[in-house]
Amino acid sequence: MRALLQRATEASVTVEGEVIGEIGAGLLIFVCAMPDDTYDTAKALALKISKLRLFKDDAGKMNLSLSQTGGAALVVSQFTLAADTSRGTRPGFSYAAKPDVAETLYLQFAACLRDLNIPVQTGRFGADMSVALTNDGPVTIWLDTNA
Repeated sequence: MRALLQRATEASVTVEGEVIGEIGAGLLIFVCAMPDDTYDTAKALALKISKLRLFKDDAGKMNLSLSQTGGAALVVSQFTLAADTSRGTRPGFSYAAKPDVAETLYLQFAACLRDLNIPVQTGRFGADMSVALTNDGPVTIWLDTNA
């Protein structure tokens, strides 16, 4: 799985003019399932993200995790993280998992974060979404379970 994390002071996702998910302080997590991913991949990624020390402690150092701060996660599916730009000028997306598998893994990933006691809001799989973010820092981290 691939994930792009953005530390946020606030984030939201809107579909057809309706806000369907929003958080205060925490992480906006764009996630993409790849063809070989499984439930175990989603679970391992959720655990890693919950423990990443991306939040400031009292000394201003990035020493606290999402779990430690009580922050929330806004999880948004984004198949474009699997873009292949090696040829030409139009990205290809054949490296992304098929939609039915990707949706299942996306939902499992969000559930795994909830199982770790992280408040989770989500986007809507396959929808045309508008995502708003106030990036804190800015802090943006790229994760790939196959790297």
